[in-house]
Amino acid sequence: MQLMAFLSRKIPISGFLVFLILMCPFLAFSYDGPLYDFTAYTQCKSVPEKPLYNGGIFKDQAPPLTQHRISPSSDGSYTPALILQNLAQNTMYCFSIWIKIQGADSTLVTASLMANNNAKYDCVGTVLAKSGCWSFLKGGFILDAPSSVSILYFQGTTDKSINVAIASASLQPFTEQQWRTNQQYIINTERKRALTIHVSDSHGDRLQGASITIEQISKDFPFGSAIASTILGNLPYQNWFVERFNAAVFENELKWYATEPEQGKLNYTIADQMLEFVLANQIVARGHNIFWEDPKYNPAWVRNLTGPALNSAVHSRIQSLMSKYKEEFIHWDVSNEMLHFDFYEERLGPGATLHFYRTAHEADPLASLFLNEFNVVETCTDVNTTVDTYIAKIRELERGGASMNGIGLESHFSKPNLPLMRAILDKLATLKLPIWLTEVDISNKFDKETQAIYLEQVLREGFSHPAVDGIMLWTALHPNGCYQMCLTDHNLQSLPAGDTVDKLLKEWETGEANGRTDDHGSYSFFGFLGEYKIRVQYGNRTANSTLSLSQSEETKHFNIQL
Repeated sequence: MQLMAFLSRKIPISGFLVFLILMCPFLAFSYDGPLYDFTAYTQCKSVPEKPLYNGGIFKDQAPPLTQHRISPSSDGSYTPALILQNLAQNTMYCFSIWIKIQGADSTLVTASLMANNNAKYDCVGTVLAKSGCWSFLKGGFILDAPSSVSILYFQGTTDKSINVAIASASLQPFTEQQWRTNQQYIINTERKRALTIHVSDSHGDRLQGASITIEQISKDFPFGSAIASTILGNLPYQNWFVERFNAAVFENELKWYATEPEQGKLNYTIADQMLEFVLANQIVARGHNIFWEDPKYNPAWVRNLTGPALNSAVHSRIQSLMSKYKEEFIHWDVSNEMLHFDFYEERLGPGATLHFYRTAHEADPLASLFLNEFNVVETCTDVNTTVDTYIAKIRELERGGASMNGIGLESHFSKPNLPLMRAILDKLATLKLPIWLTEVDISNKFDKETQAIYLEQVLREGFSHPAVDGIMLWTALHPNGCYQMCLTDHNLQSLPAGDTVDKLLKEWETGEANGRTDDHGSYSFFGFLGEYKIRVQYGNRTANSTLSLSQSEETKHFNIQL
């Protein structure tokens, strides 16, 4: 039976995972909870869609379609609120609602939560609402303590009074175990595939009882870390890195201030050596970055340029970098943090970024070109980088003809809000572009044990989201430590965050599988996507082969003759 094909089909959200758990060998317990709904909308609609989860806990007490007025105030402007009763601690609450405004062309609407003891959650979701149509807000929250009565309210950023209508509200709780079960379901269906090996003799007769050994030798899913020049000449560090990661990004060594600190004096020596290391070990590398919109991270001589001189300098930067490293880096972060800063567009005009993308694509057509930004998925309190703002910028560049190939989410987290993180990923997934978590770490305001706990939460959330195509940690090791979080000490002894990474890397690999063919001469198993080597033995006959397990809803069949 092609179980994987069945498991990969879209299951109605009102359904349950009972069949999945009973049939799937990776989960040994039964489950009758809700299946997470990845549905999201980023286009305004004339009519609101039905509520997710049939409203969830609002199902029998759903707020009617209502209209309220938002008026300006010194603290922002608020609508009347939704009253929530008996919310539990450490429960994942997934919230969504449709919003329609009148009285302004558009406004950012933020959902916030007030719980018992004046515990305030400033942002549990946002939407850039437009006039005359319905916009979809999707978010979520986790309470630090139970709350008998909570208030979910909406705040606008407009400076004038507007009317706000709400409809199709939904609030769906998931226990921690239900959340983990849903994560595992996606891992089993998106990151693994069923494989059946058929063993026969030279006449085509199937051989029962043949011994089979299967070993995964590489992984499809890119999981890596930033590295710095400190890895050069440090063989223990290099070995430690290669044993764990299949992807790398240079922390600073490709940035303009590193490669051309003085105008016309290019120096790629360090970057060349780092690239030699990753290529020698069959590690893919991201190019970070071509331009950084934050003025303080540009060379001093660039900050003094304007007009044609600056335009000439940026053109030379693209041509020099992209021609030297053509087809060497799988990605390039063309514009870094442009939603927070506008160094180039302020000086070269609003079409500057579009020109960067066009020129970079012409120089290296095979590289995927990314935007890269912080505070998109980490929080929704940053008005510069709400999910709808990021989506709008990507669509603007695409309409202008930019070859936009990927979405970079830096992922510098404090305490993660997992339902919000997933909701933001859901909305970004509507763009149907690869999503990478590009600089994952946890703030050093937490102790190392807490960093490890939060890191595991973020990594599990990223790996289990079907739209995420790769994860990079921002943990390059320096004599004085790391940017925010280290995986090891200077003797390469694991710190708590490193233990977490090692645990997950082990969990997310097939390792070695052993078995014997059945009476049909077949052996089946589920394996993580990647490359495998196979050894088959029957009596005094042996055969060795390799195969690639790529993503598909169908079971892969592989024939070996002895």
